[in-house]
Amino acid sequence: MRRLIRIFTAKNAVKRAIYIHQHENWTQFEWKSDDILTLLAEVRNLQGRLLGKMGTFGFDLQNEAILETLTLDVLKNNEIEGEILDTEEVRSSIARKLGMNFSSNKPSTRYVDGVVEMMLDATQNYLTPLTKERLCNWHAALFPTGRSGMHPITVADWRKDDKGPMQVVSGAMGKEKIHFEAPDSKLMEQEMKQFLEWFNLDNAIDDVLKAAITHLWFITIHPFDDGNGRITRAITDIQLARSDKSQQRFYSMSNQILQERKEYYRILEKTQKGKQDITQWIVWFLNCLKNALLQSETILANVIQKAEFWNKHRTTPINDRQQKMLNKLFDDFKGKLTTSKWAKMCKYSKDTALRDIQDLERKGMLKKGEKSGRGTTYWIDFE
Repeated sequence: MRRLIRIFTAKNAVKRAIYIHQHENWTQFEWKSDDILTLLAEVRNLQGRLLGKMGTFGFDLQNEAILETLTLDVLKNNEIEGEILDTEEVRSSIARKLGMNFSSNKPSTRYVDGVVEMMLDATQNYLTPLTKERLCNWHAALFPTGRSGMHPITVADWRKDDKGPMQVVSGAMGKEKIHFEAPDSKLMEQEMKQFLEWFNLDNAIDDVLKAAITHLWFITIHPFDDGNGRITRAITDIQLARSDKSQQRFYSMSNQILQERKEYYRILEKTQKGKQDITQWIVWFLNCLKNALLQSETILANVIQKAEFWNKHRTTPINDRQQKMLNKLFDDFKGKLTTSKWAKMCKYSKDTALRDIQDLERKGMLKKGEKSGRGTTYWIDFE
């Protein structure tokens, strides 16, 4: 189910449900410790093991893993909202801003650079206090034109609700289902002041547990006209970086949320329509984080495999077209590679594509699938 944010006029508003933020002292969250302690300990153990494993990697492999994870985080954080970014553009922007060597010099758009800057500020400056100015700078980076799509929005400031309450809805116009209504915009200064004071406070809550609360608290306030989901996940990354005590990112919570998106929206809606006991939300968050940590094993295995491949072929001469397609095969290529697909993606003739492929075959970089003829497929040769 696609989630959309629409502003409704008062005459279109329906009878309000009782949301968590409408309860008195709603941020005095409660949870059942016995239900989460074992899971929290398991997550903490996985974090320690992952950081320990990465400590055995060389500098170049660590940088490759960081670049891969940050690229994935930026891509998936936006894909959750239905925005598909160019992988090479995002990776190139991150590499330039972190001073890393990267084979592609593909220019990035102003928008991609803004998205990347927000995520890098969150992960690289995780010890810097979170302030209204910092959040508003992020918001301005996400909406450099002052619009969300074709619609003008309030940028770099809290929402105004001058056209009615902020609601999260789904369904066609006239048949909307309201999933959540955010606090009134008149309460934004008060609500955000309380949140920021708590977030910046060095309190006694475990940092991972605090990440779960942070995510729920900020997304419930919904302080901006648009971009609240992306900013929520960036703030969550700050807190997870604090829990790791490291700028180095080797797992992506946004990627895992995307994979579990349906359940994410379900438990979020259920919690926001409940009271202050948020045990079920915390359990879901910890399980999602656990899965993200486990998934990192696959990501790191791919990083190692890719590094070994390029190290093996570091002196193999290839052209720019071949370089581009090999990188696509490693990253976000869908389905099987054929000559016609190669030609279409690179926008040149099938004859040129076939010559490129056969050249890579001879050099031991591609291998042919079992089927021959027009349907011949090709794979990266890791042997």
